[in-house]
Amino acid sequence: MEALGRVLNAQYLMDNVYVSMKDCDGIGFLCYLTGAAGDTYTVTEAKDSGGTGAQVLATVTRYWTNTGNGSDAWTLRTQAAGSTVVTAAAATQNCAFFHIEASELSDTYDYVKVASTGAGIVIAIPYALKVQRAAANLPAIGA
Repeated sequence: MEALGRVLNAQYLMDNVYVSMKDCDGIGFLCYLTGAAGDTYTVTEAKDSGGTGAQVLATVTRYWTNTGNGSDAWTLRTQAAGSTVVTAAAATQNCAFFHIEASELSDTYDYVKVASTGAGIVIAIPYALKVQRAAANLPAIGA
């Protein structure tokens, strides 16, 4: 079985879209904004895909950055627990990666979203899937 469906799921263009964490242990967020412009990515949790009870989720302490073009290694960045990841206006921070574990969500909360304040692209990658299935049988991650 391939990785998609066995180990992970993935969806492109997930900026400001709630993602279900019901069927995974965590979600990695791959964020990208070209042009060394810098961006701010804000994490919010909710009880459903419609945003019921929405509140910021201040649990991000580590994230990784690089240029996003394969020319450099990831650089670890650390911060006090917060709901935002801020990339600097530098080419070496065009791309950022961080993850949210399902255990970080508040009780009765099952959805999380990441919103870019700029024109950043957000890719959601649910991993450690609780049910493995063929890619064609994966549920929509925003449902």
